[in-house]
Amino acid sequence: MPKVEVSKKDMEKLVGKKIKQSELDDLLSYAKCEYESTDGDIIKTECKDTNRPDLWCAEGIARQIRGGIGKAKGVPEYKIRSSNFLVRVDPNLKKIRPRIACAVVKNIKITDEVIKQVIQMQEKITGTFGRNRKEAAIGVYDFDKIKWPVRYGAYAPSKLSFIPLEMDRELNLLQVLQKHPKGREFAHLLEGHKKYPILIDADKNVLSMPPVINSNHSGKVTADTKNLFIEVTGFDDQTIHTALNAVVASLADRGGNLHAVKVKYGLRDNVVCPNFKSGKIKVAIANVNQLSGLNLTRQQILENLKKARLNASISGNTLLVEYPAYRQDILHEVDIIEDLLVAYGYHNLESEDPEIAVIGGELELEVLSRRIREFLVGFGAQGVITYTLTNKDKLFNRMNIKNQKCIEIANPVSQNWSVLRNWLTPSIMEFLGNNTNSEYPQMIFEAGDVVVPNSKAETMSDTVRKLVFAKAHQRANFTEIKQILKTLLNGLELEFEVDELDHDSFIPGRVGLIKVSNKIVGIIGELHPSVLKRWRLENPVALFELNLTELLKLVV
Repeated sequence: MPKVEVSKKDMEKLVGKKIKQSELDDLLSYAKCEYESTDGDIIKTECKDTNRPDLWCAEGIARQIRGGIGKAKGVPEYKIRSSNFLVRVDPNLKKIRPRIACAVVKNIKITDEVIKQVIQMQEKITGTFGRNRKEAAIGVYDFDKIKWPVRYGAYAPSKLSFIPLEMDRELNLLQVLQKHPKGREFAHLLEGHKKYPILIDADKNVLSMPPVINSNHSGKVTADTKNLFIEVTGFDDQTIHTALNAVVASLADRGGNLHAVKVKYGLRDNVVCPNFKSGKIKVAIANVNQLSGLNLTRQQILENLKKARLNASISGNTLLVEYPAYRQDILHEVDIIEDLLVAYGYHNLESEDPEIAVIGGELELEVLSRRIREFLVGFGAQGVITYTLTNKDKLFNRMNIKNQKCIEIANPVSQNWSVLRNWLTPSIMEFLGNNTNSEYPQMIFEAGDVVVPNSKAETMSDTVRKLVFAKAHQRANFTEIKQILKTLLNGLELEFEVDELDHDSFIPGRVGLIKVSNKIVGIIGELHPSVLKRWRLENPVALFELNLTELLKLVV
């Protein structure tokens, strides 16, 4: 969870009231944050929502607190002034880093605290919401050093040079990736491309090399800066515009004047941003009290939603709710009901004793999973945890197999996270592909959930616990991995056999089905060279994947 640090004095100015130490727990809860400690003037808190980038700064936290204590109500309104600022996008960026969202913020008083909050928000958003700059990278510039219009183009690595931030000499684009600390850290995001993205102004001054580093010319913000240019680059419009709106809303809360920027992708594809048009959702009034456990009147429901910085009205038995443009986490009516509970105040909820006696205990599946994890760690392997969300390219194409049925996200924030995985092997292969610079041999495992379609289930799917174990080194082979499987299953007092199998992810003749008591419980084999190549792996990989949900039925 993102940890946020704010100045108490600054927070009091933004909220509009003195804050007592004893009030911090309750006030921060309005912003879904948990108070951790105070160090002098600095309040340290942890945001409990990874889908709310608007809360990862003093301004966002203060915005929600103002609603909670009644100093502000409803969706915040931000005026966007029209302008002639233009960013032209090179079509050659389509397969490199194609999308950009921009805004200009004028007449803002830049203090040390403002700079700290901008940097903190930039780091938190790009690191968490932006998947370490892959999905969203934010650039902040001194507007007065830019000659308009701006071009977002693709340039050959050796054809263009500029002085990167915090350096005093020019480097070409390839040298930036090789010699600058940020270049080395984020070079993998541009790997495989013959040209790199560059923001450059009308005077041919480089603004930045997204998503890596700003230029020293205009990419440095100081206390002397009065006007700002903000941009966010990535692959998905919803992601980058959410990030942009969160940043510029915080600057507007500081008194900055927002000016529109036109982004021109082609003759007909033009986008004007920032766009603060509110989102809309309908909520059944009957579900509010039923799911919240409260007994609120309709008027109380409306008042609490306004405290949550939402607009709401009633039509018949339905709530019509508007939410701010910087929020993309509203997907279902339960999200609105959660906001209502936060505004009502968790500290105001009365506890109730359960009407039935219950005894807690660890699920048998968790016991088995923990038992296997402990065994594999003792065996010298490293456990990893990867995302359940992925995409079809990783799940199927890179594994050299045709697309299969899987659970797809209806409105994904990004196409990179558009389906739920139905097996673990691609996840472990991605991990190996991202760690080719680590020492070999590599021996890793993951015991995690996958989701498989099931038309007969209530949710049209089943969640299945699986285990994948992989070894990667120059001599990794089927015999070696089978011996590890045998040791593991013997420890569970299970006998197994391996039947022949044809599977395009594995080398023919070196892959098989794992059977226990004549039931299929997994797959074992050596990965095909074409699969290794697609994951940028040079060493052989042998692995097995077990269905722990099925295995549990045979163990207990």
